[in-house]
Amino acid sequence: MKVAIAQIAPVFMNRDATVARVVESIESAAKQDCALVAFGESLIPAYPFWLGCTGGAKFDDDGQKHWHALYLDQAVCIEEGHLRPIMEAANRSKIAVVVGIAERPTDRSGHTIYCSRVFLSSRGEILSIHRKLMPTYEERLSWGIGDGAGLVTHRVGPFTVGALNCWENWMPLARTALYEQGENLHVAIWPGSVRLTSDITRFIALESRSYVISASAMLTAKDLPDDLPDRAELAAPDETLFDGGSCIAAPDGSWLVEPVVGREALIVAELEMDSVHRERQNFDPAGHYSRPDVLKLSINRRRGLGLVD
Repeated sequence: MKVAIAQIAPVFMNRDATVARVVESIESAAKQDCALVAFGESLIPAYPFWLGCTGGAKFDDDGQKHWHALYLDQAVCIEEGHLRPIMEAANRSKIAVVVGIAERPTDRSGHTIYCSRVFLSSRGEILSIHRKLMPTYEERLSWGIGDGAGLVTHRVGPFTVGALNCWENWMPLARTALYEQGENLHVAIWPGSVRLTSDITRFIALESRSYVISASAMLTAKDLPDDLPDRAELAAPDETLFDGGSCIAAPDGSWLVEPVVGREALIVAELEMDSVHRERQNFDPAGHYSRPDVLKLSINRRRGLGLVD
């Protein structure tokens, strides 16, 4: 099965224009006969990197309120149809899609943003939405805490595919929740940095005996509009904020595609199920090497941590 990573930059803080870029990449991947294409974390409309360089923790600060209002305005409300063009493109191109969004759902009042990964089938159906279990460090100033409703896998061709957001890929039990459902192709989505992907991609492949796709975004100072608040504080004129680092590891931990750094690219690779079967011969973390009589994992898959029915 052929898969693709679309390592692209968002049209920063412009939801509809970024959606259009995603649609272009979906169509390009489909033309190369890919069955799945993956995009970076919170690509639509952007990762909230400004928190770390504009004093994001300032309380009752007018500047931070301005950023938050802008983010809410451009965040993705699936109920309002903001992903409709991507759904139509996936259906038209007959390709599954994993994409990261800043989600503004109506089930939690419509004013809280979650870092969510969306899984779309090749028929354009939204199969699952996984909200990041624990935003990392300053991300908690912008994103709400997610839940286990999206800790599910989906079938794409011969593979069983699961996906997690950024640092929750480091959470052993989150990974195990996917392994137990037969995952053999893991998609890790990132805002974009080779230092994030270079070690853990191969580690997850070795642990799970699965293919692992790390899909990252790009962002440079040139991608930032001139009229952004605090524009001069955000980046030096030629600075690269997110340098990509997208890569693919094989089930034996070797590189199928080494990290691609510093440029936008459509990265395509072919996966073989036989490679998974060969590596599962001596280790299967949720199968014949597990001890369910000794170790058990309990998962709460209710949306909103069971707070909202």
